[in-house]
Amino acid sequence: MSWFDLAGRNLISEVDWTREEYDIAMKVTDQLKGAYYSRKPHRTLEDKTFAMLFFAGSTRTRMSFETGMTQLGGHAQFLNPSTMRMSLEDKPGAGETVKDTAKAMARFCDGIGIRLLDDGIDRYGYADEVMQKFGEHAEVPVINMASDINHPCQSLTDIYTMHEKLGGDVKGKKIVVMWAYTPWIRGLCSVQGTALISSMYGMDVVVAHPPEYDMDPNVMQQCRDLAKASDGQFTVENDLDKALEGATVVFPRNWFTMDRYQIGKEKEHEIALKYKDWCYTAEKQALTDPGYLLQCMPVDRGHEAMPDVCDNDRSWIYDQAENRLHTQKAIMTLTMGGRL
Repeated sequence: MSWFDLAGRNLISEVDWTREEYDIAMKVTDQLKGAYYSRKPHRTLEDKTFAMLFFAGSTRTRMSFETGMTQLGGHAQFLNPSTMRMSLEDKPGAGETVKDTAKAMARFCDGIGIRLLDDGIDRYGYADEVMQKFGEHAEVPVINMASDINHPCQSLTDIYTMHEKLGGDVKGKKIVVMWAYTPWIRGLCSVQGTALISSMYGMDVVVAHPPEYDMDPNVMQQCRDLAKASDGQFTVENDLDKALEGATVVFPRNWFTMDRYQIGKEKEHEIALKYKDWCYTAEKQALTDPGYLLQCMPVDRGHEAMPDVCDNDRSWIYDQAENRLHTQKAIMTLTMGGRL
């Protein structure tokens, strides 16, 4: 395995890459972030194009990928699928197939990013199926910019931020991935992805949630397997105060139940209302040690985390948001064959 081996590779699930490959991505991130702050040109992808399919809206994802490609000397092309003739249904009369779209797009660009999740689909797992199909047929790297199951770009950012803030050693540090109330009804990808990559790096990972909010059992088994291989720990806890005791890092974020697409958003909110006290407050932070706030944003201030926790000196949210730019530049450089 070498840096060169990541050229042409997809990144759809966190487990598509090994820990050693993420280590490479973090080394490249350091170099690119250093070049950014020293104002040194780093046009690793000059004249290359990254096509971005946004089935779902975004702030940080679109801005960081577009800005990143500009800084790398290339071009990020925003594509709104509603204006295309593609259909996600592979049947006569529905529209152009994913296969034909992917193969044609690969003739025009050097990489493809896809964001498809939550209200853009009608069953859990469907977005991942679409991305896997793109990955099968496109002859350029396919990058998951958030799906219903995984969010590897955010996950790399989170582990990079923790390494950066904790002095380069996260093994054995306790991170609590905490369900939190909001009426927004969020998907699972960010919290599952961070649980996966934290387990891969040997952290003490605790997923804390009310009884109704079990995550994807396949992903949870992957976390257990990764924790075992890395000599870390992975546990699930329904008692929030117990989960938070001694935590180094806390990631408070809402996610919906595994029945969301069967019961609908209204019923989802009814369930969530029973747990409005699941909020990362100053009182909850006092249980931790020191309980740095990791939150991929947007954060529902006053619900998921209180404003004083978002804005105190133990909040990493803005540095974490910025790191999306640097880590994604590393991903694009490595997968699209760039050179530093």
